[in-house]
Amino acid sequence: MRILTWTIRLAVFVLLVAFAAMNVQPVKLRFYFDLVWQAPLVAVLLAFFAAGAALGLLAMLGTCLAQRREISRLQRNAAPKEKSGPPVAVQPPAAEG
Repeated sequence: MRILTWTIRLAVFVLLVAFAAMNVQPVKLRFYFDLVWQAPLVAVLLAFFAAGAALGLLAMLGTCLAQRREISRLQRNAAPKEKSGPPVAVQPPAAEG
């Protein structure tokens, strides 16, 4: 299984390196106020991919923090119930026979 995983990783890496090698021509991004940014196409694509991933994580952050607070609150509320008293031994019913 490990060999298969590393083979897939190597194949993806080789494909990405080949993609990067084929897209090195410079592109111009024009912003407001005549601001121009010139960079290789692969760098621009990588920057926008990273920005999209960061925005996705940022959008998920609020929900994740709310869930952590809820889990913490539930654990605090459940903890005193567990310490309420000694465990009660329950014996199985006697076998009839």
